[in-house]
Amino acid sequence: MLRQLRIQKQQFSVLPQQIQLLKLFHLTTHELQQRIQEELNENPLLEEKSLLEDQEKSAEDTIPDYQDEEEYQYDDIPDYKLEHNNYLSESDLPQRPISERYDFRSDLKAEIRITLKNEKQVDLAEYLIDSLNDCGMLERNLEEITDDYSFKKQQVIEEREIEEVRTVLKEMHPEGVGCFTVKEFLLFQLNRMNTNRPDVKMAICLLEKHFDSLACRRKEKIADLLGIDEDELEIVLHLIGSCKSKPLSEIDLNYVNDTVIPDFIIRRTGDNYEITLHHERSATLFINHSVTNLINKQNPADKGATQYLKNKLNSAQWFVDAIKQRESSMQKVMRVIVDLQKNYFKNGDIALLKPMILKNIANRTGLDVSTISRITCNKYADTHFGIIRLKDLFSEGLQNEEGENVSNRVIRATIVEIVKNEDKRNPLTDQQLVIVLSMKGFILARRTVAKYREQLRIPAAHFRAMWVS
Repeated sequence: MLRQLRIQKQQFSVLPQQIQLLKLFHLTTHELQQRIQEELNENPLLEEKSLLEDQEKSAEDTIPDYQDEEEYQYDDIPDYKLEHNNYLSESDLPQRPISERYDFRSDLKAEIRITLKNEKQVDLAEYLIDSLNDCGMLERNLEEITDDYSFKKQQVIEEREIEEVRTVLKEMHPEGVGCFTVKEFLLFQLNRMNTNRPDVKMAICLLEKHFDSLACRRKEKIADLLGIDEDELEIVLHLIGSCKSKPLSEIDLNYVNDTVIPDFIIRRTGDNYEITLHHERSATLFINHSVTNLINKQNPADKGATQYLKNKLNSAQWFVDAIKQRESSMQKVMRVIVDLQKNYFKNGDIALLKPMILKNIANRTGLDVSTISRITCNKYADTHFGIIRLKDLFSEGLQNEEGENVSNRVIRATIVEIVKNEDKRNPLTDQQLVIVLSMKGFILARRTVAKYREQLRIPAAHFRAMWVS
């Protein structure tokens, strides 16, 4: 039996053009340049006006209508002033090519393809390589990796197969990549040494059987368990301390020529700030009207060509408007950020940074929080005290003893300074850090201090003292 039902419901839909606009907001200056070039290549109605052409045209307009031979011959203008590089504006100077960022994963994949011949094992190895963190360690356990890979490939993979490939991967360069824990990586290094040496044997035994006691710095207990005196234990600890704690360090990553192109330029004049975009592209983009005139002149029978030109015209007009909206929104957001953080932008002192979240910017600009997030993501500003990342300016706030809101970035910086100046032989525990911070006016719970310490990747007190002899 057929029935008709009337249902009323609310539904939110996002237009494809709105999605494209949000993607434009997210792009950096370099990525936007590539996106514009793609649009120029695909759309014949969209063109870009060169700043050099404008300068040449203005130079021609300033030439007098008449100059005799003597004026041309004795104009006293040095040749170097007429060279190409000298009449380019500073903002339009040719940019140095940006070098590709080094990624150790690419080298590992190339090496693993040579080592392994089985396609299934190569695929497993590449999945493991993509799962490595920047230190070359696996942060998920073997069971989770096996389940994720099986779900992704829609086939059942046993943990044994993953482990076989991981064993091969650990022998690649850099050695030890693919270890799950620091303990495993330390043992991997020790087992590659001469295991007949007494100190190496003792170090392996210590890590395998008494790692928890080592982590708690129970030296006397460890010495009794191993049956050695304190001097011999110091030799063993020194050997373990000479090993690397992770396969890759920041130096090993070798991020050479990692160029950052700022999206904003902020200049201070007294108490005022001038905010400009690094390169405004909307002023250089235009629609070729000589081509658009063909739409009206098209043969009515050729509907396909007419419709094609109309679609390209609409696309070009939308793209130009989208670029203008992107730049105006970026300017609006940056002005509000500078206004909220005026004290910080005076000299870049992090202690003057105020608590600020995305909602604060959204309330002042009238833009959506998601739009603010995309505009500030991966964006940098060039200031008189250096290049800063916009995301670093956002932080939650906590109240100090005086009832003032203080950015948690200020508190984290204070923790770093306290740990840097502490007694290395007797590091401060989290509870002691709470006391020191309270003396500086920051009232925090111990768990909050522990959370900030972990965010800063500062080990606990017993780990910081582990290798101090």
